[in-house]
Amino acid sequence: MERTSTEIVKAADITAIETSADRGAVGSELAYLAPAAAAALGLLADAIKRGTADRESVVQALKEAAVHERFADVLAAASEDVMDETEDPYDFDARLDADNLSGAASEVRNLFRWL
Repeated sequence: MERTSTEIVKAADITAIETSADRGAVGSELAYLAPAAAAALGLLADAIKRGTADRESVVQALKEAAVHERFADVLAAASEDVMDETEDPYDFDARLDADNLSGAASEVRNLFRWL
């Protein structure tokens, strides 16, 4: 049975999402974004585990929403930021951090090709 995102949320009886930012654990202008995204994905996983959401519908919805592309974009932007802040473009530690972030972005994109 295929369900829309709204139906999944209603079936999972989701009324609110509390994040670490809500509890004062994170302090920045973007404090709500990452914890809220993680909480939303956690709710989807929980709905599948409890049987209130069809796994195929959830995975297809994630693919259609290009969640993997947005996550990869965050990692790629972080990689670029590392290099922008580095005074020496040949600094091994900075290059390693940037390459690891960029590689992780590529892996996230590749993972969704298998689904």
